Amino acid sequence: MPESPAVPTAGPPWLANLNPAQRAAVETVDGPVLVLAGAGTGKTRVLTARLSYILLTRRAWPSQILAVTFTNKAAREMRERVGHMIGDAVEGLWLGTFHSVAARILRRHAELVGLKQNFTILDTDDQLRLVKQLLQAEGIDDKRWPPRTVLGAIERWKDRGLTPAQVPGDEAVGEVAGGKLLRIYEQYQERLRTVNAVDFGDLLLHNLTLFLTRPEVLAEYHRRFKYLLVDEYQDTNVAQYLWLRLLAQEHRNLCCVGDDDQSIYGWRGAEIGNILRFEADFPGASIVRLEQNYRSTAPILAAASGLIAKNAGRLGKTLWTESSGGERVRIHGLWDGEAEARWVGEEIEARQRDGTGLSQMAILVRAGFQTREFEERLLKLGVAYRVFGGPRFYERQEIRDALAYLRLVHQPDDDLAFERIVNLPRRGLGDVALRAVHQRARGQGASMTAAASGLVADGATGELKPAARKALGLFLDDLDRWRRMAADQPHTDVARTVLDESGYTRMWQADRSPDAPGRLENLKELVVAMAEFENLAGFLEHVSLVMENADASGGEMVTLMTLHAAKGLEFDCVFLPGWEEGLFPHPRALDEKGTAGLEEERRLAYVGLTRARRRAYVSFAANRRIYNQWTAAIPSRFVDELPKDMVELTADQGLYGSGGFQTGFGAGGAAEPRWSYAASQPRGDVAPTPSRPPPMVLEGKSRTVAPRAAPKVPFQRGDRVFHAKFGYGDVTAVDGDKLSIRFDKAGEKSVIHSFVQPAEQAGQA
Repeated sequence: MPESPAVPTAGPPWLANLNPAQRAAVETVDGPVLVLAGAGTGKTRVLTARLSYILLTRRAWPSQILAVTFTNKAAREMRERVGHMIGDAVEGLWLGTFHSVAARILRRHAELVGLKQNFTILDTDDQLRLVKQLLQAEGIDDKRWPPRTVLGAIERWKDRGLTPAQVPGDEAVGEVAGGKLLRIYEQYQERLRTVNAVDFGDLLLHNLTLFLTRPEVLAEYHRRFKYLLVDEYQDTNVAQYLWLRLLAQEHRNLCCVGDDDQSIYGWRGAEIGNILRFEADFPGASIVRLEQNYRSTAPILAAASGLIAKNAGRLGKTLWTESSGGERVRIHGLWDGEAEARWVGEEIEARQRDGTGLSQMAILVRAGFQTREFEERLLKLGVAYRVFGGPRFYERQEIRDALAYLRLVHQPDDDLAFERIVNLPRRGLGDVALRAVHQRARGQGASMTAAASGLVADGATGELKPAARKALGLFLDDLDRWRRMAADQPHTDVARTVLDESGYTRMWQADRSPDAPGRLENLKELVVAMAEFENLAGFLEHVSLVMENADASGGEMVTLMTLHAAKGLEFDCVFLPGWEEGLFPHPRALDEKGTAGLEEERRLAYVGLTRARRRAYVSFAANRRIYNQWTAAIPSRFVDELPKDMVELTADQGLYGSGGFQTGFGAGGAAEPRWSYAASQPRGDVAPTPSRPPPMVLEGKSRTVAPRAAPKVPFQRGDRVFHAKFGYGDVTAVDGDKLSIRFDKAGEKSVIHSFVQPAEQAGQA
């Protein structure tokens, strides 16, 4: 198609309204282009304007443009916006998600990869069912290697564009599936072809096979697509990257829009290297940086930019805004998680009185278990809320399961609880056995627990097979033992015992799926929640009221969500709780990925800050209670990395030590703060709790209080010490009031000196 002259410089109004960087991103249409679009810089406007510009300047027909996004929502929004600009011409665009576009291509050429055009795209349940069948056929224990774990490993290979034949030799053998993972992958693919089906990973994988083995097919799409546009490029995996490179080979008119500073999905296959090496992959590429922010105030942007500048793996840009003023990021130190939730609740009510709607406020947490205390507090205050991207705490699967066990311990006639957990984890009680229990219960007008007891006692009737009768008897014996325990032992101890002895905790420990660690954290948080009540009955009544009062209205509500789920959203006020070492950055990210994991965690903190338009609140607690034991916490390293002149640091009265609250965040920010714990006992206005540690203070230079002397640490390297949680260990280093200790069973830990005592005082010579 012959090219027509470009639109005059003045152009349509929507083009004239762009800032210089945005306009450059729109008008640089020839050759490879990387648009580094910082948070709140008008990325969607640029994407739609660029599509419209290419069409209105007649550089291409709609059918010659391929635009890919990550979500159907983003695709719909882009289609609507472009439609408003150019009218019906948008209907010819190839615009959709990676998977929808790949599926469209695959249906046209299905026979070339051994499929029929009417192939089925399997959902997760079907995939898991197939994997389970293959594991059983290979004699692999699906409790040791759950189907979800095996499927996850196969999906990671597919994310990297690897067919079974392309899996590297050193990966072909390993722990997963008893060293038979590659064989399971081969059989899985064969089975999918047999039933004329694909999974989501296959859509791109089969496209790659087509393009690499059928040059005529790739040439067809080279002729078809003259311009390619990709949104959220920082989130692409290897397979998506290879797919785009192959399609862009001919014309090289590839525009990738993304933000390396917002690459936070490495755990699900995203490869930040795709965006970092763009210039190397596409020599002569143009780089356009969108840095003018239209969302946040100057202090919030400066704080976020100062934080992310600590990352080495980035292309570099600095957000700025023309607007002046705005509040500094507020950092607040609190005694514990309960105080943190209370403070956030008070601030929400204060902002509401100032005229900020509840829907313009969000609490963004690093881990899902953190929402529990905030949910409890908001319910007490009568503040409507919603948990975005997941159920409320007490509605989560693992919490409902655990509560069912506790309900059955407390009330033996709770049939709904009995049905939920009688075979969870699996005890070999199939549908036939459960049907027999149901029939006996209905026939006698008894509860299922009573009916089950009768069936076990009447073994000679033959209503249950011997194996099922034995399994059911063991389950009933467990319930009786737990009830006796509940009569004279703390309900938190009962809960831990039930979860451990039932095998429920072990079930999730053996599950290698990505969400299993979060479920285990939620179970720990459940026990923490129980500790706030005198007994099991009081706690269960509380949960019932919480569930009853859940607000399902569509009105104004505070949003609770994880930082990962918040990407792409914005709010007037954002609360960022739990900025403590051991929580954020998350230790699992550091253990598994080291420096790369730390940088992704820092990008996550950056994403959290840049969700805020007007106010950003960061908070941390001096103590977290886990299994009813207090664990000392120190503020996250990310707190120290925030520019001192862009933050306001405060702390609750409960944290004042004998020397008072002090900070280096004074005028000019010259002094660096040091976090430590006072040796004095808690103040009288702090509610007493078991094993409550001494209060936290900040050491350093203060505008109002003279600096405190560094505390005297009565330990030195080589000393043998005891910690209430971690047990015995040896001091390996002393840094101020922090000790590095190699514990006999818990490994290396960093602990404040006041939390340990000499081993001889604890009874060990």
